[in-house]
Amino acid sequence: MVMTSHSTATAANPVLRVAPASPAAAAAYFGASLAFHADVSDVAAALAADGDPGFVVLDSRSTASWDQGHIPGAVHLPTALIPEQAAALLDPAVPVVTYCWGPGCNGATRAALAFAQLGFQVKEMLGGFEYWVREGFAYETWEGGARRAADPLTAPVDAADCGC
Repeated sequence: MVMTSHSTATAANPVLRVAPASPAAAAAYFGASLAFHADVSDVAAALAADGDPGFVVLDSRSTASWDQGHIPGAVHLPTALIPEQAAALLDPAVPVVTYCWGPGCNGATRAALAFAQLGFQVKEMLGGFEYWVREGFAYETWEGGARRAADPLTAPVDAADCGC
């Protein structure tokens, strides 16, 4: 079937059934998204670079989850304890990057909200601990350090970065 007009194409196409945002609206939305989110590989690169990355990584999961595996150097503070313990553990002048299990969990979002409500600058790490491990970055468990091979569906196998 040949589409003869743009309106016919958009009516039949589920992607374009709702028109894309204007370029200005898209720029505002995606710019805001980057202000709120950090990507696993960007966090890993910043932590691997020499010197202070300028932020602290915070694991907002339970102690049992932390023991099962966490990002090296992360601070452990379960979400429920943030209001009463954050000020004693962290410098409010240093941005916080929160993470939880993965994309199916909103724990990092809840933790980020708690930090924002306390006056901290905060970002949420997209993908959480799941994608940290799936992208092949080292992690720590209660037994010591560990690392898995990168999942070729989430990270380039033979390249330093994905190029995005």
